[in-house]
Amino acid sequence: MLPTPLRAVNEGLAFLLELAGLALLAWWGWSTGHNTLTRILQAVGAPALAATAWGLFAAPRATFTVPLAAVLVVKALFFGSAAAALYSLGRTQPAVAFAAVAVVNTALAERDRRHRR
Repeated sequence: MLPTPLRAVNEGLAFLLELAGLALLAWWGWSTGHNTLTRILQAVGAPALAATAWGLFAAPRATFTVPLAAVLVVKALFFGSAAAALYSLGRTQPAVAFAAVAVVNTALAERDRRHRR
C-alpha cells in the first residue's frame, strides 16, 4: 500500500498523464492531416475517441464496470496510442519516456488499489 502522500502524487500524475495523452493525440491529428478539414477532424476525433473509451471503461467512475484486465487493456491502448503518436511525430525519446512513466504510474496505482481492498 502506498503512503497517503505518495498515493496523492501518483493520482495527480495519472491525471496529468491522461491530459497529456489527449493533447498528444490532438497534436498528432493536427500534424498528420493533409488539409484543414482532415486536420480538424483528426485533432478532435482522435482524443474524443480515446476519451470516450476511457470514460466508458477505465475511469474511476466508468459507465461500465469491467474486469481489471479489460481496464488495463483500455489504459494500455490509450497510453500506447499517445506514445505512438508522439513517436510518429519524430519525438522518440519523449515517447519512450511517456510510455515508461505511464506504465510505472498505472502499475503503482493498480497495486495500491489491490492492497487497499
